[in-house]
Order: sequence, then C-alpha cells, then structure tokens
Amino acid sequence: MSTATLTSKGQTTIPKEIRDALGLKPKDQIHYTLMPDGTVIMRAKTRSILELQGLLHDPERKPLTIEQMRAWPSVFQAVTAASGFQLHEVGR
Repeated sequence: MSTATLTSKGQTTIPKEIRDALGLKPKDQIHYTLMPDGTVIMRAKTRSILELQGLLHDPERKPLTIEQMRAWPSVFQAVTAASGFQLHEVGR
C-alpha cells in the first residue's frame, strides 16, 4: 500500500512504485472515477485510440448486415448498452 499527501493546491505525487507498475511517463493522462461507495478508481491513459485500429479485424470474417445484427437483439442491445455506443443507420 502506498500513501501520498495532498498539497494546498490539490496536487499529489503518484508514488514511484505505482508509476513504475503502470508504466507512467510525464504527460500521460490519468482518469479518476468516483464510485458510489467512495472508492476511487485511477486509470492511466497510456495508449492512443489510434493504436486500436485493426485490433478486431479478421479478413476471413464476412461483415454482418444490419438485418443480421437485428436478428440478435438481446446480444446487440446488451453490447451497445454496456459500451454507450449507438447505432445510427444512414438513410432512415
């Protein structure tokens, strides 16, 4: 367990063992989430969204049509609801 002190300006230093474990470097962004029970989750944003390009691409897999997606409403709705993603159809 690590401890840090809050300055009068609301700043703190992330302990070295935490920085090292997360691979943090100067200018990295850190996101904080306050949970209802008072727990704070700290996530380091060390990757660019651009690094994810092609991560799920499978050249052997044929793309699904909108109709095929609609055939799986419970799965598709659960995934989109969990991710906050919204499907907007062009031309409708």
